[in-house]
Amino acid sequence: MRILFMGTPDFARVSLQKLLDEIKAERVNCEGSNLFAGSTICGVVTQPDKPKGRGHRLQPPPVKELAIEYDIPIFQPETLKNGEFSDTLATLNPDIIIVVAYGKILPKYILDFPKLGCINVHASLLPKYRGAAPINWCVINGEKVSGITTMYMNEGLDTGDMILKSAVEIGDMTVGELHDKLAVLGGEVLLETLEKIVAGVAPREVQDDAESTYAPMISRETGRIDWSKSAAEICNLVRGTNPYPSAFTAYNGGKLKVFKASVCEGFGGNGEVGEVVSVSKCGLKVVVGDGNAVNIEEIQVDGGKRMTVSNYLNGNEIEVGTVLI
Repeated sequence: MRILFMGTPDFARVSLQKLLDEIKAERVNCEGSNLFAGSTICGVVTQPDKPKGRGHRLQPPPVKELAIEYDIPIFQPETLKNGEFSDTLATLNPDIIIVVAYGKILPKYILDFPKLGCINVHASLLPKYRGAAPINWCVINGEKVSGITTMYMNEGLDTGDMILKSAVEIGDMTVGELHDKLAVLGGEVLLETLEKIVAGVAPREVQDDAESTYAPMISRETGRIDWSKSAAEICNLVRGTNPYPSAFTAYNGGKLKVFKASVCEGFGGNGEVGEVVSVSKCGLKVVVGDGNAVNIEEIQVDGGKRMTVSNYLNGNEIEVGTVLI
């Protein structure tokens, strides 16, 4: 089986590594056969290198770095439109295309090419949270469960027929923690999906569009805290933007980033929304819209390092009565 892998960030790198490990291991299933025998990753398609850091030096995507380690042919087309990738696709001649957080919409000529289809690993329990940032929005919206869905891709945005699902309890995880957990789970569900496809027993379930929700791209502005919202909503926003882009509020003429916060029920008292009503080593208690308070425990001020409020107060002062906006 010739496999073409399309992916870009760390989330995709984990799936590629799992796939490479499985092919190398030549694992035999309970029936005494190796479904990946003779399989090869014929190429990796990833986004172009992008400038990063203060020096704006071009940095390769994580998937490209892994492909270099394994000497896999790498392709970084600026666009897939107008059939510009068709000659390369014909040369690679994949039997199946695996797509994990690639970052571009695939045109029909690519979707229709492989005989076993284009398979996507998506970080939500579809049809909920279709779109670019399902992990963030799942946490921001206070969902209790997230997961991985594999699907056959079509021309819609995450609308293809579902193959397998696996769920994860979110608990109090940040988006960074949930991302890492789902990345590992994504690789595991991908392998199981491929085994079923090769064996000819993969299920196929049509999505119910009426149950779908959309998860748009996250921007820095997404993290702006609205203190008029409930304590639970604000704490979900903090977890759903930690570590990136981070929740923030205006303070002392600049930004105060918030990385950890908890609900303090009934602590709002008579303070106005956004007012700091308590300052201690345990945190900053801020009045919010539902009459409760949020206890801010970990912060970063402009030009400073991320630290606990306790450490910040060792050399700095935040006055009770300060209003955050």
